[in-house]
Amino acid sequence: MSVSPDLSTAPHEPHWPEIRAWLQANPQTLLDDRSLLEEVGLKPHGRNVVEFGRAALTRLEEVAEREADARKRIESIARANFAAQTQTHVAALDLMEARNLSDLARRLDAVAQGRFGLAGAAIALEKPGGVPFGWRGLEVGGVDGLLGEHGLTWLGQNFAGLNLFGAAEAEVKSVALIRMSPAFPGSDLSTRHALCAFGSPEEEGFTSTMGCELVAFIARVVERTAERWPILS
Repeated sequence: MSVSPDLSTAPHEPHWPEIRAWLQANPQTLLDDRSLLEEVGLKPHGRNVVEFGRAALTRLEEVAEREADARKRIESIARANFAAQTQTHVAALDLMEARNLSDLARRLDAVAQGRFGLAGAAIALEKPGGVPFGWRGLEVGGVDGLLGEHGLTWLGQNFAGLNLFGAAEAEVKSVALIRMSPAFPGSDLSTRHALCAFGSPEEEGFTSTMGCELVAFIARVVERTAERWPILS
């Protein structure tokens, strides 16, 4: 007849390898203790038969919950991406219906606020040369000064001195700046350095780690649409 180890008199807490070895040597002791089996989530069915139902089911439920949560997150991201793409395509149609350069700037600001929940949007154009009504003027080298000589985009916190959003400037916490090079009909210059700027009222609305494909697409639509008309002096 096996005898349980006297753990109360041990000089130190028993280690699992010792307990495991003892259980392997005396399995019937555990099988005969029905209350202990039930406490650890096991259900005995006669001699030498133990059902792992409760413990196994608990683990399966936990796995199922994790998978369901992951699926919900993926579905939520997919819905958000689809909604953003749809709004972007509708915004592009709105911009292409512009009647002139000033109307283009007005429409860009309107779609930024109405369709994307931004504080505003603006078009900035470098001198020399005329600047259409409703556009922002930049001094020579202004675009390179904001994006770097070869920079195409910049996303991050708004900063002092940008001043592209007019009355909405105080609301803008983060910005996306996209380089443009429109070629206006009748201009002596082949292209002009320009910016398409978007301002978000949220600190994390635009960050350096964020993809900018959608705002870059809008900027390209603005650039190509602007090339329909000459700049009137």
